[in-house]
Amino acid sequence: MTQEEFAGKLGVSVRSVAAWRANPRMVPQPETQRILDTTLGLAGDAVRRRFIHLSRIAAPQPEAQALRVAIAVVRRGGDVLLVCRQDGDDIAWQFPAGIVKPGGSASKVAVRETLDETGVHCLVREHLGERLHPVTRALCDYFICDYVHGEAVNGDSSENVAVAWAPIAELSRFIPTDRIYPPILNALEATV
Repeated sequence: MTQEEFAGKLGVSVRSVAAWRANPRMVPQPETQRILDTTLGLAGDAVRRRFIHLSRIAAPQPEAQALRVAIAVVRRGGDVLLVCRQDGDDIAWQFPAGIVKPGGSASKVAVRETLDETGVHCLVREHLGERLHPVTRALCDYFICDYVHGEAVNGDSSENVAVAWAPIAELSRFIPTDRIYPPILNALEATV
């Protein structure tokens, strides 16, 4: 059908049909959606199959988003906050981290996850950058954070084995230096 014929069949303006064609993501008003649903329901099988086929082709596909993780490097004087995670038989020290949902704020996740995992309140001082993690392949956002208050406790025993303040000068005892994002080392060296 032409736009004019389709508009006449539905009892809507030609301008409405033209707007739908120009913007396939447009969501019709509830009354208009009922008219469209009724019309499709009355259509024959061949028309419904064609509609489904064309709508799949025209529908924008959602973009996949890489797993994003926010990582908080919390400083308190000459110490840095670490959590110890157990993954199967492996135990590894790392900085507090959390998954960033699509559209979420990485800096807010870094602060919130630090509090949830460790009981430590912190504030983001600086975004150090992001990288695709060489081991996990997650997109990581790194933040230097300042300690505000709170005692370091294991707030998430399902993920963490322990929580500790580690001396920055001895960080390599906990995490091998070659596994630390270089801007973290630079930022921490500036505070020692």
